[in-house]
Amino acid sequence: MASLGSEDAFQDSAALSFNDLESLHNLRSRSASFSSTGSSGRVQLRQRVAQLMACVEDISSDDEIHEEVSRTLDEAFLIWGKKLKDKWQEFRLHVVTWNVGTASPPPDVTSLLHLDSPGPAMDMYVIGLQEVNSRITNFLSDLAFDDPWSIFFMSVLSPLGYMKLSSIRMQGLLLLIFVKHVHLPFIRDIHTHYTRTGLYGYWGNKGGVTVRLSLYGHTICFMNCHLPAHMENTEQRLDDFEKILEMQFEGENIPSTLDHDVLFWFGDLNFRIADYGIHFVRESINNKRYSLLWEKDQLNMAKKKEAFLQDFIEGPLQFKPTYKFDLYSDVYDTSEKKRKPAWTDRILWRVKNLCQHASKEGEFSEEEQTISVTLNNYISHMSYGISDHKPVTGTFGLQLKPLLSDPLVTLNPEGEWSAEHDVLISYSALPEFPSSAWDWIGLFKVAFRHANDYVTYAWVEDDEVSSSKDSKQVYMSAAEIPDLGGEFLLCYYSNNLQSIVGISQPFQIQPNRTLLEKDPTQAENSWMQKPDNLESHDEF
Repeated sequence: MASLGSEDAFQDSAALSFNDLESLHNLRSRSASFSSTGSSGRVQLRQRVAQLMACVEDISSDDEIHEEVSRTLDEAFLIWGKKLKDKWQEFRLHVVTWNVGTASPPPDVTSLLHLDSPGPAMDMYVIGLQEVNSRITNFLSDLAFDDPWSIFFMSVLSPLGYMKLSSIRMQGLLLLIFVKHVHLPFIRDIHTHYTRTGLYGYWGNKGGVTVRLSLYGHTICFMNCHLPAHMENTEQRLDDFEKILEMQFEGENIPSTLDHDVLFWFGDLNFRIADYGIHFVRESINNKRYSLLWEKDQLNMAKKKEAFLQDFIEGPLQFKPTYKFDLYSDVYDTSEKKRKPAWTDRILWRVKNLCQHASKEGEFSEEEQTISVTLNNYISHMSYGISDHKPVTGTFGLQLKPLLSDPLVTLNPEGEWSAEHDVLISYSALPEFPSSAWDWIGLFKVAFRHANDYVTYAWVEDDEVSSSKDSKQVYMSAAEIPDLGGEFLLCYYSNNLQSIVGISQPFQIQPNRTLLEKDPTQAENSWMQKPDNLESHDEF
């Protein structure tokens, strides 16, 4: 949304006087006459807003005009809110799939995550890994603590304002979802599931891990799969994927995978290039004549024959096949096996409304479609050589009409916070919010990693100090506030919804000056201490 005006425009208009203002109704009527679509109208509207700000300074003692200004602004915000609900917004999504071959994380993933790309930052990262080290000692360690790959991506993304929203692990399969803080109150109904397909469904070396959620009221599903290997196992791959699609999430009123508004399917799908010999395939790749190989790609062929695949969309394969490479090189397999190159690592998607439109032509109108998907970028990353697969990324724009416009909970710190005294938190909830005695409000550093990465917390019922129809207040003891102070934010965690449903703006906590003067070392040690973990919230 455009800003209300530049600083220069405000300074120019601040000198204007409203001495000749007959009534605020005249201002309102003149503003209403401007075109809402033309650029000149927007410029004039910004100037009017700047003039109004200057006017408020001049009439600071006039309660009657204050009341009229407030009423006018309320009407303006109401109009803006209604327009916002009807407005399409773009949500930027970056999907990664990478068979890491039991390797440790690389030193840098800037290019993999497009962190150095111009333009707006991503709103969400979805990272699907296969063959994460799952030897028994590593796996048991990862059950007790976060695995090295999760820790690595959190260390990269949390300083940039992303939180790990959800994750699921099944042996070597790992799915991570990171999202910008601003979207947290509008992401709900998060559920995870895993499906084993190895050894007839008894072993999890192959299969799929899935996360589903509601994004601004739209249902989205992410599915990371590792399907059976080898040229001859095409039918087994298709059978396994059908089984994964049939999985059901636990809980009420959760749609099946294919009933989600958008479904993303990605991973090491292991489809190969049929018929052509290795020399023809390599020669086509060397000459960048990838189109010669597309018609013999097993997944492309299956999409033409299998009904359950025909609604899935994929971008053009304009990059080299991503398997199989010698480690730390861009040279295809030189071992005795000399595997034929293949596009094993893929990202596809499916939009439910488009499928309905295709099957019921003439019954579906454009006005009913509230979400669409645009592929902006589909590439491999040849510079990464820790495994015999190259990672593949897809950057998407989700054009959507928000079906949710208000967070379930709005909260903020009361007054100035200091580590020297107890502090208060005010919050209010929408009538439909299903609150619980187990809900809590956490104090987080601004670069927090996940919902359990709090500094301290307060129970919304046990620590409540006041309550009214419109808002409630909760206190935190000074003993639990970090003595060094700094920049923090507050998050409201819902036990019933198992997610963060409200988040405050960042704010400053003033340090405990008395303690710092007496013993700076003691203050630093107190920063390292955290309260006991919430026993009922160990898993996120």
